[in-house]
This record gives sequence, structure tokens and C-alpha cells, in this order.
Amino acid sequence: MAPLEIEVKFYLSDPDAARERILAMNARFSGKSVETNIRFEDRDHTLIRKKSLLRVRKTDHHSLLTFKAPPPDTDVEFKVHRELEVTVSDFDTTCNLLEMLGYHPVQQYEKIRETYEVKGAQLCLDRMPFGYFLEIEGNPSVIRATAAQLGLPWGERILTSYLAIFDRLKTGLNLEFDDVTFENFSDLAIDFNQHRHWFIAG
Repeated sequence: MAPLEIEVKFYLSDPDAARERILAMNARFSGKSVETNIRFEDRDHTLIRKKSLLRVRKTDHHSLLTFKAPPPDTDVEFKVHRELEVTVSDFDTTCNLLEMLGYHPVQQYEKIRETYEVKGAQLCLDRMPFGYFLEIEGNPSVIRATAAQLGLPWGERILTSYLAIFDRLKTGLNLEFDDVTFENFSDLAIDFNQHRHWFIAG
């Protein structure tokens, strides 16, 4: 069975202050990169109907092929997925290979990510086109402890994926595009804090 990815995310109204708190924990900085992600689907939209994800990601350092699927059991405390991920040597060739296998690109999304490691947790400070977020990944007890140490209220955690967040924003704000790129959001004045109540787990 594929290994489980366990995480939560928090919206950050002040990413600089969050970064300072992370560094105050003696976290190890693992790097910063710009990500371009392409989500693939088949003709019958099988993946999204099964709540699964097939994507190819290009960063400043490498490219990754990732498949995510729902876990065997539902967990209301954390965002949990089964995940398989491999490094690939060529982003464009991998995309072409998937198309030859019957998949096609349906959505692009971008992200600027800073990664930190601390006490068994991976912290990802993400700049998305619609706001800043912190993802905390690890085992459940480590995630809870890390969030508490950073002063992040557990009731304000978000268990929704970035693409699902965008889908809700698209519907609620009548956005007319599908790609989550910085260019598409450049002329929009979206204050995510006004819409955070749509997503927090409570």
C-alpha cells in the first residue's frame, strides 16, 4: 500500500512573522523553489471522481511525478492521502509520456515554496497566487505539537488541498479561469482572510 501523507495547513496573514517563529525553533532551512504543476486527467475524468490526483511538478532543482489517492479511513483531524512520488529526469518528456498513455493536462498551478525541517516535521511556507500558507507534515502528534509551538490555533487549520481551495474561490468569486497562476491573479485584489471561514476545519 502507498505510504500516507499526513498534514494540515494554516493561512498566514503575516508570513514574515511566521518565518521568524519557524527560525526561532532552530528549524533547518531546506531550500526555496518556484513550482510549476500540471494536473492530468483521463477522458472520463476517472481520477477526480475517485478523489485522486496525477501531476507532474517542475521545481528549480528537479521534477517529480506524483499520484495521490484517498486513505483507507477518513480522518477529520488531518488531511491524509496515500502518495506515491518519484523523481523524473525530464519534465516535458514525462508529460508527453502521460499523454501517450491516455491522460491529458487539465490544469496548471504555481507555487513558491520555502521548506524547513524541525523535530520530525516538514514545514512548507507556501506563497500561492491567492495567499500565503504554512503546511505542516509529519505524524499526528508532531503536527499538533509544532502548530502549538508556532502559536497556530488548531481550530483554524485547513484540510483542503490548494486546488480545492481554488475551486471554492472560483465559484464564490465568479472567476473565469482554471489555471492557478500568478499571472491570472495579478489584477485581482483578493483578501483570503475574508474567505478563510469557507475552509477552516473548526
